[in-house]
Amino acid sequence: MVGFDPNQRRKLTPFDHAAAGAVSGVITRSVAQPLDVLKIRFQLQVEPLKFGTGSKYTGVAQAVGKIYQEEGLFALWKGHVAAQGLSVIFGISQFVSFEFLTKNTYYLLPENLTQPLYKPVYHFFCGGIAGCVSTCVSQPIDVLRTRLVSQGEPKVYTGIRHAVGMMYQEAGVRTFYKGLTPTLIQLFPYNGLQFGFYSFFKTLWKPVMSKKNEIGAIGSGICGSGAGLCSKIIIYPLDLIKKRLQVIGFEEAQ
Repeated sequence: MVGFDPNQRRKLTPFDHAAAGAVSGVITRSVAQPLDVLKIRFQLQVEPLKFGTGSKYTGVAQAVGKIYQEEGLFALWKGHVAAQGLSVIFGISQFVSFEFLTKNTYYLLPENLTQPLYKPVYHFFCGGIAGCVSTCVSQPIDVLRTRLVSQGEPKVYTGIRHAVGMMYQEAGVRTFYKGLTPTLIQLFPYNGLQFGFYSFFKTLWKPVMSKKNEIGAIGSGICGSGAGLCSKIIIYPLDLIKKRLQVIGFEEAQ
């Protein structure tokens, strides 16, 4: 169950929410890491994705082949350790913050605003705030991950410890918070839309697809996938800006 529900039969503890966020983050990151590497490479390439324009990457299949040829198969999992750390920390702080906010907001709002019709609205705001909290906690790891993933050959960083040391020499702690402002601007609506769309799709799913008016694992997965897809399409331009800012001063390794 995502979001506070006073009628829920089994009450979940903050540890349950933290564990759910951590496990879901680890599984998702393990499966999606190669796609994330491709996305970041495309985002940081200034040239258009067209043949005959001098672009290094011109499409998904071509990019996979190019990375494999130049850097090997495991390059598609570059920065995976840092990415897993990001997923775990972000997932824990996001789920715990969201549950805390929805629970306290539920008792502060008028009763009519907590009904299914309006639940996506207050889930949007709670999700947005939870995303900002999680971002402030995990931003250093996100910047580190972006640097590790974006470097080609020859490598500037030989590992996580080496990368942290060199990044600190650039501008101290501020290096690890590059792109924080656009990240917060992006994450508030993105996270808010994710939780809002999920609540909206779940409201539509229950009476149509469930005889018991309950949502199972499959229904939850479909609603979550739809929410993530809709949110990412809307917010993607801000994600591009964030990645460009995170690698300022690191252009020689791209």
